[in-house]
Amino acid sequence: MDEVTQAAKQAVFNIDKIYLKDISLEIPHAPGIFLERDASQFEVQLNTLANSIKEGVFEVTVMATVTCKMGEKVAYLIEVKHAGIFQAHNIPQEEIEPLLAVTCPEIIFPYLREAVSEMTVRGGFPPLLLNPVNFLASYQNSKAQQAAPVTTH
Repeated sequence: MDEVTQAAKQAVFNIDKIYLKDISLEIPHAPGIFLERDASQFEVQLNTLANSIKEGVFEVTVMATVTCKMGEKVAYLIEVKHAGIFQAHNIPQEEIEPLLAVTCPEIIFPYLREAVSEMTVRGGFPPLLLNPVNFLASYQNSKAQQAAPVTTH
């Protein structure tokens, strides 16, 4: 095989763009919530989504919904979608799914984490640093659940 053919078949993975796709902050009980002294309780939901834009080009989005409560009241609700455009050429098909489900979210997550922290501060609250996420374990769990036999009673 000549050098031109080898170069054409070489696997390519590029980050074209990382961007903030959507962000919102709601403080439904302002200004009274700032006078509350109850301890904060947090709930974080995290999801990923991958879409093909065109051959070998994908958009991967990491979405977080953060709900902070003080007592029974919602102190704030933050929703963030951070995304990236990635190129993946000459990569075996069986490697594309883990690339989009693990590698790309791992690249995007620090940007999402920073956006959440910044929004909490801009909302008048202490910064919230989301814990690191093991996207590989999440992917493996998802695959294991899909492979599990369905039982009916």
